[in-house]
Amino acid sequence: MPSLSQSLLDQTSGFGIYVHWPFCAAKCPYCDFNSHVRHQKIDQKRFIKAFEQELEHNRELSGARTVTSIFLGGGTPSLMDPDTVDAILSQIHNLWDVPSDIEITMEANPSSVEASRFRGYHDAGVNRVSMGVQALNDRDLKFLGRLHSVEDAKEAINLAREIFPRMSFDLIYGRPNQTIKSWQNELIEAIDMAVDHLSLYQLTIEEGTPFFKLHEAGKIITPDDDHMVDIYAATQDVCASYNLPAYEVSNHAKVGAESRHNLNYWRYGDYVGVGPGAHGRISVNETKLATITEPHPENWASNVKKNGHGIITEEILEKNTQADEVLIMGLRLKEGIDVARWENLSGRSFNTAREANLLEQGLIERLGNSRIRCTDSGILVLNSIIAELA
Repeated sequence: MPSLSQSLLDQTSGFGIYVHWPFCAAKCPYCDFNSHVRHQKIDQKRFIKAFEQELEHNRELSGARTVTSIFLGGGTPSLMDPDTVDAILSQIHNLWDVPSDIEITMEANPSSVEASRFRGYHDAGVNRVSMGVQALNDRDLKFLGRLHSVEDAKEAINLAREIFPRMSFDLIYGRPNQTIKSWQNELIEAIDMAVDHLSLYQLTIEEGTPFFKLHEAGKIITPDDDHMVDIYAATQDVCASYNLPAYEVSNHAKVGAESRHNLNYWRYGDYVGVGPGAHGRISVNETKLATITEPHPENWASNVKKNGHGIITEEILEKNTQADEVLIMGLRLKEGIDVARWENLSGRSFNTAREANLLEQGLIERLGNSRIRCTDSGILVLNSIIAELA
């Protein structure tokens, strides 16, 4: 993959496939993703058939395309049988052109990892794993509701490094009582294990989660804004010093090791979304089609059997809506956005007074005449910048 410095390419050309496996062994108290716990055995053959059918429907929508990345997310995809993964990937190969060097990522939890399953996923075609580690001390893992220990996480990371060509894992910062020094030490330990990619997310208290109720009751106290800014700054410093600079707000990688699939999202490329609650963005006849599927797993499977797909919302996006999404996604990236692309979609130029004000405050910067990006200071107030420019 070309480095970001080489990547001023046609950012509309990406075509990813996202497959959502909605089941988890347990629901984490901070999670607001579409994930579900089932205490009975999942009928994976039923879901294979549903995925195959919904992929067929999306092939009808997209037409012939070359797939640039595949991502198996969730939920916990590493709860799938390797045969299930193999069937899904085989169907994608049957329907679209899939290059031999494509990136195929699977999310995995350390508590659901076994060597035989990892080798089965690799044999099915998975060549990159993203591990939900979240913390490197057992106290915080318990607080976050994770089912694995630090020892489990390290064993899973070592196993992934042996089996897969590429590997990343997630950590959450901004945890209660977390000091800058303790986070720096944890981060250095993580970098030593991660090799070339880390995803580092701030703990956010999402409405509708158990953490939200505890936070409202004062039983969970997260760092204040000033301390969170200091933690974020320390994150950037440590990662940059170990040659893992941020290429996106929450993602750090050595040059060339960026997540191709997620880059396609942030660059506002096309992607098919299949599975319960999956979203898609597909270019159809000079327009962009947004799709959302039924979130309840069993209802989704029934809808697919009945209709050939589980899509419950289809919307043709107006160009100005696309322009807003380009801003929302693209300004998260270190490379920023292509100004001409935004102007073409929005039908207007940036407001010169607003742009000049943001430039004067040091919150954005121009890269030649063709691109705009947030500065390090601007990233801290990203939502405000998006609102100002839009």
